Amino acid sequence: MFLEDSTVGREVWRESFPSLLKKVSELFLVVLQQDSLRDGPLCYTAVKMCLQIFQLLPGEVAPLVWTKEHSGPTVQKILQALMDIILGQCCNRDTCLMAGTAVAMLINTAPESRAGEAAAWSLLQVSHLEPWLLTVGALRVQCCPARKDGVDRLAVSRGLLTCCRPSILLSSHVDATQVHQVKAQMCLLLEGLFPLVYALCEEKLDCHVFAFEALTLWLKKVKECLADILKMTGVRLLPDNSSLQQQLIDIIWTTAESPVEGVSEFVRSAFCLLLDLYNMDCEQFCDTKKTLYLTLLQRILKLPWESKAKYHRLCALLPYLGTDMVLDQYAEIPNHLLKCLSTNHLSPCGSELYRCLIQQQRRELCVASHTELGLADQWARRWRPVLHEALATDVTLLQNNSSTHLLPCTFQVFPSAVDPLLASLDPFAPGHLHAWACIVSSYRAATGGSPWALQGSATLETLQLALGSADDKVRLAALNLLCCSPKTIDTPTPEEMSIMRGFIPQNLNCESSSFRQHFQAGVKRFLVRIRDGCLAHVRGQKGKKKAAHSQWAQDVLEQGIGFVEWLGQLPYSNLAPGHSYQRKKTALLLLSAVLETCTDTWSPDKRKGQPPVNMGSLINCARQRGHWDFVCRTKQLVLISCLEDSTNEIRELSAGLLVRFFPPSFPDDIAAVLLMRTRQLLCSPRVQEAQMGALMAKVLLQKSQEQPEGCGLNGNITVSGGSEHKASCMVRFLVKELEEHYLTAKADMMLAARTKPIHGVLIALQRCLLEAPSSVYDTLDYSLTVELLVLLENMSLLLLGVLYGDRDTCATEKDAPPSFCEMGNAISSLIAQESGGGQGDGEECVLLSEEHNLVLTCCWVSLKEVGILLGSLVEKILTESKPSKCLLTTEDLTRASKVFTYILLKCRHWGAVEGCCTGFTKFCASLLSSNDPELSDIPAHMLKLGLQVVRSPRSTSVTRRAAGLPMLILCVVSAEEASKARPLLSHSMQTLLETAKTPLPENWDQTLDLPQVCAVHTLQALVRGSGLGVAVLQFAPAVAILSLALLSSPCWAMRNAALQLYSSLCSRMLGQRPSSEEGGPTQHGMSPLAFFFHYPALQPFLLGELRGAAQDLQGPPNEAKLHLQPSLFPVLTLLAQLQPGVQDSTDALSDFLPPLLQLSASPIYSVRAMASKALVAMTPPSGYMDILVKLAAQLPRPHERFCHNRLHGQLLQIKATLQRALCTVSDPSAELCEVLSRVEASVWLATEAQRCPLVRAAYLGVADSLRRLCRETYLSKLSYTLMRDLQTPRQELQLGLSSFHQQAIQFLCADLTCACQIWDNFSASGPDLRLSLVTWVVDGRGSQQTGLKEAIQRVLQSNLREALLSVSVEYRRTFLAALVAVMAGGDSTLPQHLPQSAPLEEAVRLECLDLLLGDLEDQRGGPEFLSQALYAASLLLSQASGSSLKISVFQRWCSTLECQRSPDAPEVLRMACAEALCVAGVPLMSHSPLPAVTIRSINTGLYLLQDQSQQVRMKAARFASMLHHVRTGESQRSVYLMQVNRALPLLLDLLLEECWDAPGTLEVLLGHLPQPDLRSVLREASETGGSSLYEQDEANVFAEPSVIAAHVLPYLLQMAGKCCESSAVAQRLSAWAEEGAAQVLDSLEVCKELQPAETLTPAWLALLTDPRFHGTLCGLFTRAALLLRLSNASDDVRHLCDPSALHVSLRDVCSLLSLNGVHCPSAVTAAVAGELPP
Repeated sequence: MFLEDSTVGREVWRESFPSLLKKVSELFLVVLQQDSLRDGPLCYTAVKMCLQIFQLLPGEVAPLVWTKEHSGPTVQKILQALMDIILGQCCNRDTCLMAGTAVAMLINTAPESRAGEAAAWSLLQVSHLEPWLLTVGALRVQCCPARKDGVDRLAVSRGLLTCCRPSILLSSHVDATQVHQVKAQMCLLLEGLFPLVYALCEEKLDCHVFAFEALTLWLKKVKECLADILKMTGVRLLPDNSSLQQQLIDIIWTTAESPVEGVSEFVRSAFCLLLDLYNMDCEQFCDTKKTLYLTLLQRILKLPWESKAKYHRLCALLPYLGTDMVLDQYAEIPNHLLKCLSTNHLSPCGSELYRCLIQQQRRELCVASHTELGLADQWARRWRPVLHEALATDVTLLQNNSSTHLLPCTFQVFPSAVDPLLASLDPFAPGHLHAWACIVSSYRAATGGSPWALQGSATLETLQLALGSADDKVRLAALNLLCCSPKTIDTPTPEEMSIMRGFIPQNLNCESSSFRQHFQAGVKRFLVRIRDGCLAHVRGQKGKKKAAHSQWAQDVLEQGIGFVEWLGQLPYSNLAPGHSYQRKKTALLLLSAVLETCTDTWSPDKRKGQPPVNMGSLINCARQRGHWDFVCRTKQLVLISCLEDSTNEIRELSAGLLVRFFPPSFPDDIAAVLLMRTRQLLCSPRVQEAQMGALMAKVLLQKSQEQPEGCGLNGNITVSGGSEHKASCMVRFLVKELEEHYLTAKADMMLAARTKPIHGVLIALQRCLLEAPSSVYDTLDYSLTVELLVLLENMSLLLLGVLYGDRDTCATEKDAPPSFCEMGNAISSLIAQESGGGQGDGEECVLLSEEHNLVLTCCWVSLKEVGILLGSLVEKILTESKPSKCLLTTEDLTRASKVFTYILLKCRHWGAVEGCCTGFTKFCASLLSSNDPELSDIPAHMLKLGLQVVRSPRSTSVTRRAAGLPMLILCVVSAEEASKARPLLSHSMQTLLETAKTPLPENWDQTLDLPQVCAVHTLQALVRGSGLGVAVLQFAPAVAILSLALLSSPCWAMRNAALQLYSSLCSRMLGQRPSSEEGGPTQHGMSPLAFFFHYPALQPFLLGELRGAAQDLQGPPNEAKLHLQPSLFPVLTLLAQLQPGVQDSTDALSDFLPPLLQLSASPIYSVRAMASKALVAMTPPSGYMDILVKLAAQLPRPHERFCHNRLHGQLLQIKATLQRALCTVSDPSAELCEVLSRVEASVWLATEAQRCPLVRAAYLGVADSLRRLCRETYLSKLSYTLMRDLQTPRQELQLGLSSFHQQAIQFLCADLTCACQIWDNFSASGPDLRLSLVTWVVDGRGSQQTGLKEAIQRVLQSNLREALLSVSVEYRRTFLAALVAVMAGGDSTLPQHLPQSAPLEEAVRLECLDLLLGDLEDQRGGPEFLSQALYAASLLLSQASGSSLKISVFQRWCSTLECQRSPDAPEVLRMACAEALCVAGVPLMSHSPLPAVTIRSINTGLYLLQDQSQQVRMKAARFASMLHHVRTGESQRSVYLMQVNRALPLLLDLLLEECWDAPGTLEVLLGHLPQPDLRSVLREASETGGSSLYEQDEANVFAEPSVIAAHVLPYLLQMAGKCCESSAVAQRLSAWAEEGAAQVLDSLEVCKELQPAETLTPAWLALLTDPRFHGTLCGLFTRAALLLRLSNASDDVRHLCDPSALHVSLRDVCSLLSLNGVHCPSAVTAAVAGELPP
């Protein structure tokens, strides 16, 4: 605007100032009379203009306001309009706030402070509820309040604080009401504005964040004016215990946990300002004690570690108290920081506290002039153990957060801290390799220091270990070390490039998406260093003479260009069909990194990462060397084949690369074939293939020179023109295709579902219309838009009619959608009609037929795509519309709204409803943001219709939670602008609440939808809707009260809906539960005090519910009545989820404690348990001991009468309170000692005198919590009692006995003597106790003590035979799991020395092995039992000496592994195979002389390394790592766990090293090759079957035949090279050649005939996308390379083929295929070229 940005413009407006004001005043008169203008941008602009006039032209404004002579009606009208906007005539909150700022800016123009202060005081009447008169200078304005949301007060307070100068804010105001006293002087800032701002902060408003912004503004203003305030008052502003100080602290304390976004940040800022103000106040009055800081510190320390506010407040306090004071007072800071870093939502505040601590520590240390090393030593004394623990932990979240947050700030503050951090690390110790990689990479990134100088040559050795680690995080940290550098011009060294060449291929198929993203980012940084370094050398060549240019620079340039060339070629051999998704995704990401970094393609949508200006010079330099041809035809064909990948991500990435980096148009042959393929795919019934066709259509649109054939046949369209014409032509073509699909469906729905299923063309239209770079106005005209809209409407009615079974009924006003049963019957009838027969009376099939699936998928997917297309199209049309041109009229938009109404109200399929909502929300948002009132009324009308449907009786069965009706209402209210008052939301909530409260009719039918139930489901949709955010929280109390009340409804559907609503509401009110690595706490982050501060209406209601439930329990002691209160448990659940230990005062919530204590007597177990949790949450920390003393005093004596339920509930409450109270107790207090003595005196509760096992178990839980404080005599007595009780046989069945056994075992086994005694009696124990004991072991408690672990192992081994013969399946399974846990427990990265105490006798071991292997061979038992049996058999096998077992046992074990390693076997069994290899395979291969065992074990390992499950692959890699560890002889070190891709060649190396001449080795290697029968593959590819909806997936989608062939090929060639050393090997190879040579040669001839033409054909494109074709080719080339090597090395094979002819043929075939888009793995191409060593 001229006023704001132009000095000349400002002078022009100053000259025409009267007319400008008059125009503004006239504009307000027009704007405020129309609803659409009042809440729209025009009103906002007018207010903003007023603000700028008042701000930039104060000299011209002031006379018109402050002098009667110059004042006139113009400014009066403007002020009146602004006040009307503030007081409620405008719903747009941003406009109201700006109006408040404008009025305050008008007051700021006062020439005298006194006049301005009087006007400001007059404006503060805004808090009045009655009409009042505003006086601003000579202006008088009548103000009539019309709003109750507080925005008026907020606008005024923000405006005054923002705009008024200090002289106005600090000027005194005389209070004339105090007649008989000295007239009080009142400061506007303190006495006027603070009460207003404080009241706003206390209220629960929708604009809470703005209220706390105003509080922050007030504190800032006070800080600016503090000197003047103190001078004016003469007393301290914030003396200790003053009301102002307490008010500020209280409001800050209670709102720090607000769920409203942005409030906590303003509260934090306000707290910092308060501390600063207090410090300035104290210094002004020479107060050195500053007691507030220590008081606040003590108050902060009482907060639980889970409270986020604790750490923010400590950060603010730290500069005033110092690190020593804080760390001495808060000794648990290190432990709590680690907990914070293990929890997602606490990690930022925890790391910020650490940063503040070390920064403050350095500031304090620098005063004492330490050296840099001395500073690092001082830091290490406190913090090195903390960082080591965090970096070496097993908790992933803690590892990531410590390396991401703690290390960088550590090296920024203490750069020399790297030396003490690295000094104590051992790369082979668990976790230390990760710590090392993180430390060194972070050090290099933060300081720029060289990592290679830190530890000499050991750095590279450790780096190699890290790059090959099995842990993704370790490899990423090591990669970051290689790739990062403070200067991008720092070219990587040849050694770094060599390491990267080895690292990149080994990490292409990583499972983790996060790893892939970080991998790409790291490689991209590495490429940028290469590019910038090479560019520097190229510039150096131009600036110097060639003779003077160093050879070193030439070498660097060659190495850099060569590395980029290698990396640019690598992805294409990894993109062939048949490779895993992970490999293809990583390859495309790496290719993207290469093309973005090393081409000169400009990306206009990116601000950073653009190529350098002189990039062309480097590209020319590379191309002169024959490199960097990134966009050749063969590479283009590879990416085109990826457009038909089965995963959406691969398709999108490939399309993006084709469009961005390859030539702007396809060659004619490619375009023609792609168009043909696009048409085929768009007609496919499979959704995935239709999506492929839509993407191809979009790519064709962006890259084709000519239009598709047929697009101009019926439209008189020529093919000349630009991209806009291409888009228009393509859209017309697709619209005609859509019409053809519609007409086919109208005539024959079954035929359409198979051959023209509509949804493919809809997706294509969406992509071509909405994702094309051209404007929609260049693509569509009005007639085509209307044609498309009518077509979409007709299709919707047709498809809905199919689901209805009656197309005429669908078009009526009946809103109840058909049930799923009705839809199924309608489709079945359609199928019967189309097939020409009726439905038979035969047996009904449970599974849906292929025809049924085809019709249903066609209908729901097409309806979903109709909604998405229509909504997105309307949004784009309205967004790009111009005043003179719009493609849609009001009638058209009304018609579009009916389409959405049809789908949402007449379809019950959730996929269609959910997809349609995506487009409907866009549709509504576009209309509601329009300035045309007719358009904005369309969503309001639809909402009215939806609410009408909710209130009307329904006539269909209750399914799918009211179908699409709630979503219709949700979409409309979500589309409202957040800055407005959301009238549609308020109206909807009010209507739904009233409907839900309506009593049920007397004759209600539970089989029909009820309006009340529908209203509750709709409320749940609004509460859960992410588009509404916290806007629904203002209705939370009313919704919560309603849902709890409806739990008592006699209608099941109502109770079910109310419970779902209540659950969703609690999640919304409390926020998402914090997540941590160990499952996280059960509580949310909000304390009870904060919860009831935000939702005050809930406090009396919830308290009333608790009191009512407690009152029902206060009957006569002999009265046994079960009083059910449905709302009780939900109320207790809500209270239990609040954060305990936050509130300091017992007054605010003390009323909750009596009923919670009384609920301990509830006859319902879950109520008693939840009441104990709620009691802890609602009790302040200061009240824990009082509660414990009170509860302990009520424990009964032996012969005293008592209620078992009450006693059980009291014990649960004692235990829950103790667990919380003892967290912070180091020395027992007198109260705790009293509790302890009363618990010890009640030991009879654990004896048989107490006949209820649940009470005994609860008492043991209390005793276990107090164990460390109890006397030894008490513990001995209790243990003796429990031992005697457990050994006493029981005949009768007792409820809860199992729970008591578990608790008793846990208590006894904490003491080694008692534990050994109870396990020694295992054989004599009853079956229930034995089951409890082994269950206790399975739960992970049996391996905590070494001595106990050995005793348990001895007992379990001696009882193994008996357990295997037991008839109880549960006991057998649990027993084996316990045996496995104690025999194989512990860290498997450490050297395994299994305890050999009292080994089984050989006969018993053999019998147990026979039983276990028999179960496995006969598949007796489920997968879980069989996996445990295999593990146990392997453990027994590993303990036996090789000579003591028959060979048949080894063979049976190997056969079992070969059976269970199959991809079709359950994952738990495949995992057991891998574990069996680790347990028994390693010792057997190390000590057994049987080569067959070694070969079969390695072969199983090779198969498991290719398993679909990442866990199985990792376990198989552990097997290879353990083998390598044993063979290197490093028995004292931990096992180095290597990556899966390093384990595979290691096993192959071992196979050839140990068994190269043994029978079976060649068969193992050949067994991993794909079959070479190319003719059968081509024949199957040419056969076209009928269209089906689904196809069977491979059992192992991770298996990659071509990759394993490339791995095996070098080893086959090695065997061929050794045939002269062993006649047996030569004989086996010759036999293979005799058998397979003919097929290999025949297949090579077939390859020569595959692509005779130079142009692309549809048949060849089909082969490029066939995974079997690529796998077969790799298998063929691998066998051909082996045959070639054999024919060169052995005379016995030479007669089968001519070596030179075979070599030429093989090379020609590979060259021909590579030119046409087939890229083989590098090992295969190297073997073909003869580059692999013999």
